[in-house]
Amino acid sequence: MARINSDLVGKVVNLASRTARFAQTTGLSAQYPDDGGLFAEAAAEAGKIAELYEACEYAQAMRAIMVLAEKANKYVEDNAPWTLKKDPAQAGKLQDVCTVALNLFRQLAIYLAPVLPQLAAQTGSLLNTPMKSWDEAQTPLVASPVNPFEHLMKRVDPAQVQAMTEESQSAPAAAPAATPQVDSSSAAVTPAPTTANAFGDTLEALTKEPLTEAYCSIDDFVKVDLRVGRVLTADFVDGSDKLLKLTLSLGGDVTKTIFAGIRQAYEPATLVGRMVVFCANLAPRKMRFGTSEGMVLAAGEGGTQVFVLSPDSGAKVGHRIH
Repeated sequence: MARINSDLVGKVVNLASRTARFAQTTGLSAQYPDDGGLFAEAAAEAGKIAELYEACEYAQAMRAIMVLAEKANKYVEDNAPWTLKKDPAQAGKLQDVCTVALNLFRQLAIYLAPVLPQLAAQTGSLLNTPMKSWDEAQTPLVASPVNPFEHLMKRVDPAQVQAMTEESQSAPAAAPAATPQVDSSSAAVTPAPTTANAFGDTLEALTKEPLTEAYCSIDDFVKVDLRVGRVLTADFVDGSDKLLKLTLSLGGDVTKTIFAGIRQAYEPATLVGRMVVFCANLAPRKMRFGTSEGMVLAAGEGGTQVFVLSPDSGAKVGHRIH
């Protein structure tokens, strides 16, 4: 409720709801006005936010976007378009203020598009310019009509949440679903916390990331080509505080280039010569640093808590994991 009501509605959608109606008759200014560097500052964050998405650091990506939303809202508060509207002599300034606010809102919609695609589509309709590329956050939109504003998102009603909660608590128990015929020893379950076993292993990690309830067949599993590789080179990636660029050998002159999000946990020099396990048939992914041709397997929660997997002694470079 807090994320939707305060962040999305109160900070992001709020930018459009407070300005779009004022700009409907004039459209956006022919030239982008002076905004004190707000648009340029937000544009400079595009690479960082994209990198956070690629590294699956979604919470950090949202926080970075909300920082920009807060600065944009301060601009609107400071310039008070609802006050400018009352003075016909301020019509030009009103148009400029709305142009800035709507462009900052458009940037936020682009940055949120991976998780809120509908908001991105609605923003494109509002500003009469569909958004097709992440790079559009680098260029302000000017001289564009502004269509009639329609509500983009509703606040969560606490009463509805309470009613839904009470209904779920009072509802009769559902009939047990048919259980797949599988070996119970491999069933995906989340055990209740217990004391450590004889080796001192606790349920801390399993509780944080429970076993998946979705099964894969042996046919699904064999599609994933897991291989043993040796790290030939490991280098820092300029402009990234998450990634290392690895060159892996599969034997002979066969190599793969992989961008791995393990920079906070490993110094490059400590990886050179090490044997690792990686997915060799992952579809190549073009990143702004280059093309990644696979994925190194690792355990842990991320950040400094990343532990790259290695095969047991005797495994050879190029061996497939079965």
